[in-house]
Amino acid sequence: MPTDLTDRQQAILDFVSAHIQAQGMPPTLAEIAAAFGFSQTRGAHKHLLALETKGHLRLLPGKARGIRLTSNLRRPRTQGLSLPVLGRVAAGAPIGADAEASQHLLLDRAMFFPTPDYLLRVKGDSMIDDGIFDGDLIAVHRTNVAENGQIVVARVDGEITVKRFKRDHSRIMLIPRNPDYAPILVAPDADFAIEGLYCGLVRSA
Repeated sequence: MPTDLTDRQQAILDFVSAHIQAQGMPPTLAEIAAAFGFSQTRGAHKHLLALETKGHLRLLPGKARGIRLTSNLRRPRTQGLSLPVLGRVAAGAPIGADAEASQHLLLDRAMFFPTPDYLLRVKGDSMIDDGIFDGDLIAVHRTNVAENGQIVVARVDGEITVKRFKRDHSRIMLIPRNPDYAPILVAPDADFAIEGLYCGLVRSA
């Protein structure tokens, strides 16, 4: 691990490298922002600029995937991570409590931040502006807490959804990232729980 990097910069560098190895192309700013919980892509861009200044990558202006790792960069040592792909979830039950894994995938741990516990198949297009599309497998870190702006897997009255989390005073909202969808205002008496944090995705070729 390069000693001139912060922990977050190292995690982003490993994520970029693992994404290139797994999918043959670098991630977009939106994908980096979503993986690390940045509410805007400029947060991801700031860290990439720091990595460029320190000589670990080059940025190509005007290109959606304009990230190039420098030739002197050591690729991170692959650390295999076996993750279950969860099938149907019983209504009202926390993810993983009763769900059976339909399969397991062996993936590079460096692709994700934080370390995930399972994969979940996305249904719908409410998060397309964060680079999450129908049919994607999202990696989820199991936790019941989240900060404003993070992408969460949440349960609302037995329904599982993937949205950005926002708490305003005593009100909780789940924010989609598609202008065709309205935010979900969680009622005070709703059966609500955060099931986990989004920490990356796997997309079939």
